This record gives sequence, structure tokens and C-alpha cells, in this order.
Amino acid sequence: VQLQASGGGSVQAGGSLRLSCVASGSDMTINSMGWYRQPPGKQRELVANFRHYPSPNSITYGDSVEGRFTIARDEAKNAAYLQMASLEPEDTAVYYCVANIYTSATAPQYYWGQGTLVTVSS
Repeated sequence: VQLQASGGGSVQAGGSLRLSCVASGSDMTINSMGWYRQPPGKQRELVANFRHYPSPNSITYGDSVEGRFTIARDEAKNAAYLQMASLEPEDTAVYYCVANIYTSATAPQYYWGQGTLVTVSS
């Protein structure tokens, strides 16, 4: 199983960016998928994810992004997308795609994509 993230870049405050993440592998079932971020000098934090518990397609947003960011998924493509709007300098961070996936050969485990840098200038 591999996660391939794309998107990100540099934008001015108030702008928008979109991140994409695609999971690839054989016979996968995705329990959850989303993004964490790590701002410079700070701990990693949840941005947004969807998961199939406690109810199907449950979505959680970090407090600092709720109302500005939107997560969406494409089950057919094993993909998730993060639309980020009204970006603020405080959103500057390395963003990581993460998914909990199991296959017919492996128990559920977390997979991390390569980080993608988002820089928001004031």
C-alpha cells in the first residue's frame, strides 16, 4: 500500500489550495483517510479526516480549520481531497496524508504519504 499526495505550494493569505491523496495497492479496504499537518516548530495536528466509525463517512475537522477546509473522497479512486479556503499564515505547515487500510493479507495499519509543504504569506 502506498499513499501519493499532491498539491500544496505557496499562496497569499485569503487564497485557496487543494490537496489530493491517492491510495494504491491490492485488495484494499480504507477505514479512514485524511490529513495531519505539522507547522514549523510545533506538533503534528489533525486537519481533517473521514472514517467509517462510529458511523459511515464520519468526518472530523481540526478546530482551527473547521468552516474553511473541506474534505471529500472518491471511493472509486481510493482518493481523498482537501479543499483549503481562506488560508491564513497560521496554516503554513507540512501536510501529511494518512490512511488506515487493511488488505486480505494485512491487518489494519496506518500509512503515511510524503509530506507536502503549504506556505501562506501575509
